[in-house]
Amino acid sequence: MDGGNQSIVSEFVLLGLGHSWDFQVLLFMIFLTLYLIIVTGNIVIMTLIITDPHLHSPMYFFLANLSFVDMWLSSNTTPKMISDFLRENKTISFAGCMSQIFLSHFIAGLEMVILVVMAYDRYVAICKPLHYSTVMSLHRCMWLVVAAWTLGFVHAMSQIVVIVQLPFCGPREIDSFFCDRPLMINLACMDSHKLKVLMNVDCGVVAITCFILLLISYTHILITVCQNSKTGASKALCTCTTHITVVVLFFGTCNFIYVGITHKISALLPLCSSFIFYHIMKTQLSMIGILSLQVGACKSGPRLLASQKKQTAENKELALIRFRVSLRAGDAIEKVFETVFTNE
Repeated sequence: MDGGNQSIVSEFVLLGLGHSWDFQVLLFMIFLTLYLIIVTGNIVIMTLIITDPHLHSPMYFFLANLSFVDMWLSSNTTPKMISDFLRENKTISFAGCMSQIFLSHFIAGLEMVILVVMAYDRYVAICKPLHYSTVMSLHRCMWLVVAAWTLGFVHAMSQIVVIVQLPFCGPREIDSFFCDRPLMINLACMDSHKLKVLMNVDCGVVAITCFILLLISYTHILITVCQNSKTGASKALCTCTTHITVVVLFFGTCNFIYVGITHKISALLPLCSSFIFYHIMKTQLSMIGILSLQVGACKSGPRLLASQKKQTAENKELALIRFRVSLRAGDAIEKVFETVFTNE
């Protein structure tokens, strides 16, 4: 790599997921449907959070950002893959390939940091509830999101700056449906063993750091929950269950995709796991959490209104009693004055 970018390859060939036309059409219908479900679900989540005043809290602010990021994570490679199902010539330009790699690492790193931020939000809400409104102010929430985007960008740049300088001078077939870092390193005209180790260490540091921070946050949360009453514990666990499930799905899916690429497992298995076990499940879990909160608000609304009406009636009755007492006191004082003046 001393001579800079020695690439003479202008485009790469994506081998895709199969060669049978009937199978390609079937995959086209399946993944187009799944992709539309993911995009629509995330748009619905963001719309609900923006329009519903009950959801204007830090937790749902971060969830809206997570849905936005997840929508773009699934949109990075999926449209190209879906269109390639109906094409015989499945090629991608060098610039398009580099863009996929950059966006994949940028959005995945960003999503990991947002998950950590959401865990921190739950930690403050459960372990330090009296300081929650001060610690998780709107200003701090905005800065946490900006920090997440910055870290994701820095991580992606550390990957793409190295890969774009690799000398691609020979093979150009990618045994997958999208461009990814390990596959591109394998195509480079050089001994790439040390480079693979360095790139894996870079990704590993980011992933392990985020996982450790998540583990620390939820360890503190579980300790706090166990020390509190059963009612408080159940409510706290309900707010965290969805997030913990999303974290497990995210890291589990990333690990499965990486193992599939590294050990050359059929690309269809990691792809299905990514779509079904993470993107769709995360979207559905988020929608269930939001809808359950809205249903709870709808159920508690009439009770709150009835309580307010009852309180208003009691206040009116109390005010009437006080008014009558004051009238009687006034009459008594008037009689006293009349008696005094009469005696004089």
